[in-house]
Amino acid sequence: MTNANPATYGTVMLTALIRLHDALKQVRLPLDLPGMDTHRESRREMVDQLEDYVIPRVTTLEAPLLAVVGGSTGAGKSTLVNSLVGQKVTQPGVLRPTTRSPVLVHHPDDAPWFGQDRLLPDLERVSFATNDPGALQLVPSEALPPGLAILDAPDVDSVEERNRVLAAQLLAAADLWVFVTSAARYADQVPWGFLKQAAERSTAVAIVLDRTPEEAVQTVSTHLARMLASRGLKDSPLFVVREGPVDDDGLLPADHVVDVRAWLRSLAEDTSARGAVVLQTLDGAVRALTMRTFPVADAAADQSVTVEQLRQDATKAYDDAVAAVVAATADGTLLRGEVLARWQEFVGTGELLKGLETRVGRIRDRLVNTVKGRPQQAERVTVAVESGLELLILEHAEAAAERAEASWRQLAAGQGLLRDAPHGAELGRASRDLRRRAERSVREWQADVLEMVRTQGADKRSTARFLAFGVNGLAVALMVVVFSYSGGLLGAEVGIAGGSAVLGQKLLEAVFGDQAVRSLAARAKRSLEVRVTELLEAERARYTDLLDSLGLDPEAPEALRRASRLVEDARFAGQLPDSL
Repeated sequence: MTNANPATYGTVMLTALIRLHDALKQVRLPLDLPGMDTHRESRREMVDQLEDYVIPRVTTLEAPLLAVVGGSTGAGKSTLVNSLVGQKVTQPGVLRPTTRSPVLVHHPDDAPWFGQDRLLPDLERVSFATNDPGALQLVPSEALPPGLAILDAPDVDSVEERNRVLAAQLLAAADLWVFVTSAARYADQVPWGFLKQAAERSTAVAIVLDRTPEEAVQTVSTHLARMLASRGLKDSPLFVVREGPVDDDGLLPADHVVDVRAWLRSLAEDTSARGAVVLQTLDGAVRALTMRTFPVADAAADQSVTVEQLRQDATKAYDDAVAAVVAATADGTLLRGEVLARWQEFVGTGELLKGLETRVGRIRDRLVNTVKGRPQQAERVTVAVESGLELLILEHAEAAAERAEASWRQLAAGQGLLRDAPHGAELGRASRDLRRRAERSVREWQADVLEMVRTQGADKRSTARFLAFGVNGLAVALMVVVFSYSGGLLGAEVGIAGGSAVLGQKLLEAVFGDQAVRSLAARAKRSLEVRVTELLEAERARYTDLLDSLGLDPEAPEALRRASRLVEDARFAGQLPDSL
């Protein structure tokens, strides 16, 4: 028997239980990790029990004792309830599965205790029989003594899932579970699973062996008693209701249920005994709640760890892509193919490159005459740069998407997210609109470069060299320099790409000078990196937004553990010593 007393369940306990309820509600377990279905069910059951029973009961310890009659299919629960009350208050099921609302019978004076804001608040209160399992039919009856209410619950082993769920919910809200079975069904596995939970939670249980033939009473009751003792329920009273005829109202003979009725009435009339049963079940439920929260908290922590791993995998894939694009825009990679051809047309590389190989130091003065009158070629270079950058970005975005998807598919949780995500099958590819966004971003970068040159040359626009090159020509040269800018401007590298970059560098120096060119190249390079990063971060967000949408709070597991410890502290603070 518990050492709990009414003082245990005062304001401090109520506050702690509300905090536990809120902490459980904050826990989310959306990822498909091993054993997660069990933890989700456990969390749901705990929230339901706090809402349906524990918190309402703590606020109304003096409320009537609620005896929930539950058990196996066909055990005769409704007939027993009607017989205990002495009138037909609940309809026995002829066809299986029977789907109807649970029926709560109470003394008329106790009606205020069972309003919508009390026990089982999610069930709508009705005063008539209905097939809606979301309703609770209230039946006042003078036949029941004040202080006792009897609730007829659905079958715990119903083939209808909503009946089973409702039965479990109602049993978790019971002060006393009156478990009804029969000589034919008493060894069934499903009801014993509920009885095991009742024993673990110290729920007060009474057993009714119903519809038992006279010749089987001794054998069956003895075996059932042994089963109860071996499962921690040796102190639970066992009543035998012998098989007998029912009258026209479906009631058993009064003497067949006299022992059960007398025992329930004695509990109702003895305030101390009734309170002891309530406290035993309530304290056991609270103790079980505090124990069950820690596995759920650990499961929630596993969710956060997995989300962080998935986030890191996606982030790495796209960080690598950004680094690869940035490197390719600075190591001369782009100074090949179409870009190089258009640049050579612009600067007239035939004679210049020959001179570059032997007389780089003398090239500057000759560039003015070479580039004169070539605005059309400058535009062609711009178009080639735009095309080359777009292709580079798209290639690495596709590779990053493939790597991110592959890393997620290595985990069951990642597979589930990819499967259930909107357009999930496309996450392994770059976004459909990336080409359009990349095109716009590259053009905006080119406009930035153009503006940098225009601003830098504001006081040089009348000089012969500035006029010879033009803003577009100088901007093209700056782009070429950026594409070979790795920590500083290039010198006279050997090779066509390197030579092309040096030409651009010398062209710019002819107008702005060495230091200004360094500054322009650094700013243009940084502007390009920012735009590339923004594009690929938007691609990565398809993955990270999916993780964010899960709504996981990394603080929720520890908050749940703290809330559980506060409930346990409140529970022990109000308990009586063992010696009392």
